[in-house]
Amino acid sequence: MASTDYAEMMEGLEKALKPYRERFPTFAEIPEEGRGRHEVQREMEKLRRVEASRWKEGFVSGGVYHGDKEHIDFLNRVYAINSQSNPLHTDLWPSTTKFEAEVVSMTARMLGASRGDAPEICGTLTSGGTESILLAMKTYRDHARAEKGITEPELIAPVSAHAAFDKAAQYFGIRILRTPLGGDYAADVEAVRKAITKNTIVIVGSAPSFPHGVVDPIEALSELAREAGVGFHTDGCLGGFLLPWAEKLGYPVPPFDFRLPGVTSISADTHKFGYAPKGSSVILYRGPELRRHQYYATTDWPGGLYFSPTFAGSRPGALGAAAWAALVSIGKRGYREAAKRILETTRRMRSAVAEIGELHLIGESLFVVAFGSETLNIYAVLDSMSRKNWNLNGLQLPPAVHLCVTLRHTQPGVADRFAADLKEAVEYVKRNPEETGMMGVIYGLAASVPIPGMVADVLKTYMDMMYKV
Repeated sequence: MASTDYAEMMEGLEKALKPYRERFPTFAEIPEEGRGRHEVQREMEKLRRVEASRWKEGFVSGGVYHGDKEHIDFLNRVYAINSQSNPLHTDLWPSTTKFEAEVVSMTARMLGASRGDAPEICGTLTSGGTESILLAMKTYRDHARAEKGITEPELIAPVSAHAAFDKAAQYFGIRILRTPLGGDYAADVEAVRKAITKNTIVIVGSAPSFPHGVVDPIEALSELAREAGVGFHTDGCLGGFLLPWAEKLGYPVPPFDFRLPGVTSISADTHKFGYAPKGSSVILYRGPELRRHQYYATTDWPGGLYFSPTFAGSRPGALGAAAWAALVSIGKRGYREAAKRILETTRRMRSAVAEIGELHLIGESLFVVAFGSETLNIYAVLDSMSRKNWNLNGLQLPPAVHLCVTLRHTQPGVADRFAADLKEAVEYVKRNPEETGMMGVIYGLAASVPIPGMVADVLKTYMDMMYKV
């Protein structure tokens, strides 16, 4: 890529990232005199109105999973009531232990635990799916070191498993072995079998994978893990709060939870299809002995005894309270009804994609619409959809696009608008094959640059921009 093209690309990214510079005041330092609270609130309301229209009207893949005003207002009131609470100080806010313990218990029962389970299915609340995954991998590393003396730990994950597993491997000195997918975009069981070594500490499967929405063969994979005497983690961050209800509605959901004896941990995000506010997830383990390897405790600090169950010390107790409020206010019937609407809408959207000859669906999924093209630049289609106000996810290896269907998409007219806009986008790209668009340039760079790390440097430059005033 020429330097001028690179500069233009980065300039375009910065404009998209910082659209408010000319419209709202900026603060590079604390103002001498504080601004009036009403003025601050008015400004934030303006920002909220600008940003809310796209997700409210169902243009966004994932992002906001519920979005109903009454639900948001209810959770905001719950948050306000608990805004000062901190689970680090259980003596001041014992209510936080009630909320978090009950969220964990309700999630465990939803994911296959029963009252008579021995050992007990247990877990903790976390700040999101990435923290749940990081904690699980740290737990397996420490368990394997303590119980088996493994000092060069390895984890096995299909290439479609979330990038957070690579992050965990980097953070915690774990070697990650990425295994290929089958023709159905699910994990290749035989490839996983061949990857197992004496240093394997955990095998990973997704329910479903983020890119294609495909549920891996968890039953077969977890049996491999059980036979090898290693852990098995089901990443249910995306589907953990939707697949159980889909199964109860009669949809074909392969087994993935604690009903399988080889499954030793599951992550599930309350802030996705659990409809809690952003910033909460659950990590579950088969037994408290395994969970204890997640904890941190120190007894020789001058500041006193210090301990925390997750990475953070102080945590927002209000998020645990809001997650609890979401679960108990929606109830099983509410989750079933929400799942029914989402799955029916997904079926309509997938049918719309299948009817466009230049596109093909990728993988079988109940609530993700992933598609590619053999004849068109799919990233140009993505850019064309962006100009129609859609915010879809670009995928790679192979090039593709996906839409994760949420309650926002079940509103009247959204599925029809998606079908019409996608058809128009494809026709536009057919008429203008020379246009690649911004996403085409970025993913084209990722596919063609021969120097390792160059694309990562672009991403790091983008993150630098995030903190630029």
